[in-house]
Amino acid sequence: MLARSVAVARLATTRVGSRGFASSSTALKQKLVILGSGWGGYEVLRKVNRSVYDVTVVSPNTYFAFTPLLAGASVGTVDFNSTLEPVRRYPDVTYYQAWADKIDFKSRKITVMPATGSATRKRLNPQINDDSADELKPAVSFPGFRPFDLQYDKLVIAVGCYSATYGTPGVSAHAYFLKDIRDAAKIRTRILECFELAAQPTVTDQERRNLLNFVIVGGGPTGIEFAGELHDFLITDLERAYPTLTPLCRITIYDVAPGILGAFDKKLQDYAVSKYTREGIAIKTSHHVTEVKEGVINIKEEGEVPFGLCVWNTGLAPNPLIESISELEKDEKTHSLKINDSFHPVTTEGEVLKEVYCIGDASALEPKLPATAQVASQEAAWVAKALTRAGKGQSPPSEFNFVNRGTMAYIGSWNAIVDRTQASGGPSGELTGRTAWLLWRSAYLYQAMSLRNMVSLLYHWFATWLGGRRLSRF
Repeated sequence: MLARSVAVARLATTRVGSRGFASSSTALKQKLVILGSGWGGYEVLRKVNRSVYDVTVVSPNTYFAFTPLLAGASVGTVDFNSTLEPVRRYPDVTYYQAWADKIDFKSRKITVMPATGSATRKRLNPQINDDSADELKPAVSFPGFRPFDLQYDKLVIAVGCYSATYGTPGVSAHAYFLKDIRDAAKIRTRILECFELAAQPTVTDQERRNLLNFVIVGGGPTGIEFAGELHDFLITDLERAYPTLTPLCRITIYDVAPGILGAFDKKLQDYAVSKYTREGIAIKTSHHVTEVKEGVINIKEEGEVPFGLCVWNTGLAPNPLIESISELEKDEKTHSLKINDSFHPVTTEGEVLKEVYCIGDASALEPKLPATAQVASQEAAWVAKALTRAGKGQSPPSEFNFVNRGTMAYIGSWNAIVDRTQASGGPSGELTGRTAWLLWRSAYLYQAMSLRNMVSLLYHWFATWLGGRRLSRF
């Protein structure tokens, strides 16, 4: 009995001692807070030396979403989980599902509001098209909904942007966006809902045509890729399930610009337009949307156009946190935070905040870079290296240099376009068709954030090819 008591006492002493040692060693580390878990924030989390810092991540999303695959996820080409990586996969990191409401740069303090629970859905996406969310208000007095403060020694602002509506009436209430996995899930549900509604015996032929008119606003890569994925879905799986309805389907792309895919070479733009035209996808450029109502979109050049689904992809709007910051310099056009060549923001008085980094869509670097995933991830990799070297007392890395790896877009039917005319190093030029599609898939498979997701992508691509997409709705 005495021996057992001594053994238990020794075990307790060891555990307490090791806990105390861990706590004291953590206390010696500088506190690094990362705001956001997108391409910028998650890449910093992955690549910074976490043995040097006590790392805390604040993000309303508990995951990183691989955004180039959202169009495929919205029609079931890939599983939703294949596009996600959990933030909590790193046990040595503190994570809070929350928003940063305010940053006090003088006292290095962040005011944080929890983002857990269904009551916060509306704020998670201000453009959310879910009327029920209006009735849900966070109970601030309820445990888990109280605001709190975080101190930092180093801060990375990587909060990204929201979808821009440009003040167009009705967009927020009646259109769908495609910036997050939740958006993809809602779009998939709505597509299947349109077909089930159109299959009802009380619906007229004109009402069926209206329900099966799919409108896409925005001719950038996201809108074009969604059109290609949707067309694949229609001519394969949905045509087998609804043979009398698919002939009534229409896909129309509207854009205010004179052409689509403005970031691509003109030859590739023409290639995509020619392919979509042959497949019956209407591309209407120089068209202006004046209003979106329930089931109807107003086009200045056409009048009222009925639809079953409207997907809105027209640009970026600043994050509310960035909008609320008044003491830092901002870009006049994008309202993003101006940064120097080391990604430090500058106050309106000209002071460089060397303990703060800003990357991705929330930042404005000179010369200007496009708001793309590859830009954000490369900026994040540089900042992670700079943080690691600073934490070790080493000199900063060499100047950031963006390496343009080219742009890609899927255009349906196992075809893609790849533009490397402006690429930095490696083979240059353009690719189209199946060869470009193979490169497109290989590139995104290579960029998968984990072996699990790589295997999952391969499995679901093969399963879709072999057995088609699932048509169940829940």
